[in-house]
Amino acid sequence: MTIQNITLPLPEHLYLRFEQIAKATQQSMTDVLLHAVKVGSPPRWDDVPVIFQAELAALDRLDDKALWQIVRSQQSENEMNRYETLLHKNANETLASAEKDELNHLRQEANRLMLRKAHAAALLRWRGHQLPPADKL
Repeated sequence: MTIQNITLPLPEHLYLRFEQIAKATQQSMTDVLLHAVKVGSPPRWDDVPVIFQAELAALDRLDDKALWQIVRSQQSENEMNRYETLLHKNANETLASAEKDELNHLRQEANRLMLRKAHAAALLRWRGHQLPPADKL
């Protein structure tokens, strides 16, 4: 197989992203870039709400072990029960003002967790891992 070298100008944000992935996966920049050419670039985080972007961007720097921990993470049982209670009260229009704030906070935290889990899973798939079905995590 013949190898061709090319010079390619990369925008700084892409270069930094690939560099972070190379460090996190302990691969050379060349290997990461070749992988990107073969399978496409890593999953994007810049099309999610702004309040979550920095947190998702930071996942690029994590190694695979840390990403697996995120994929397997869950809300606590107490948080899930409280969220369900507040949702029920909200449906019956019996929420107090403080409870509405709490429901909004719990909803935002649930969204944050789901986005983190989904992005970590997408990064792991991009890095070549097979993920089991969600009920097996």
